Amino acid sequence: HILQILDFIGTFAFAISGIRLASAKRFDWFGAYVVGLATAIGGGTIRDVLLDVTPGWMTNPIYLICTGLALIWVICFGRWLIRLNNTFYIDTIGLALFTVVGVGKSIALGYLSLVAIIMGSITGAAGGVIRDVFINEIPLIFRKEIYAMACVVGASLTGCAMPQDGSYVCQLVGGSAVFVTRILAVKYHICLPILKGSEETDGDS
Repeated sequence: HILQILDFIGTFAFAISGIRLASAKRFDWFGAYVVGLATAIGGGTIRDVLLDVTPGWMTNPIYLICTGLALIWVICFGRWLIRLNNTFYIDTIGLALFTVVGVGKSIALGYLSLVAIIMGSITGAAGGVIRDVFINEIPLIFRKEIYAMACVVGASLTGCAMPQDGSYVCQLVGGSAVFVTRILAVKYHICLPILKGSEETDGDS
């Protein structure tokens, strides 16, 4: 099934991004594996719990195996990843694939498009939040970068089209929208407005 294949590819991509960032923090191999696994399965686990289904990694060991392969990949080709600085692109690929998978799974279970859009966004973004917490960084979705909003854009396109057109074209369009939105946002420094606080007042007090 195409969604299953996309899920596995997204798992591998997200695991690599998590393990790569863990290596930058000087984690050991086991710690890096844990971060990679949490990144890869975190969003999907939250989605499945909300949809009242058993998380995939609890019934299929392929997710644990994919993370192990990702760890081996980073161990063998870590310097190549650093030199090309392509972790960003790998993370973005995982973001796009997981968003589409989340939408597709929700619609397949009979949920409304709005719910599918939310589930797709959670599937794509939540793993990155868990990863950033584990490596003691402020999660990307709480910073200026367009991250979760890229998921919302792609999930909206996929979620609105899939109930009428179940073909893989709408999944491709939705995933591409996530990828392109994220790339363009970073390239041209596009970000959401910052909510202004009362720093001056707090500082005076």
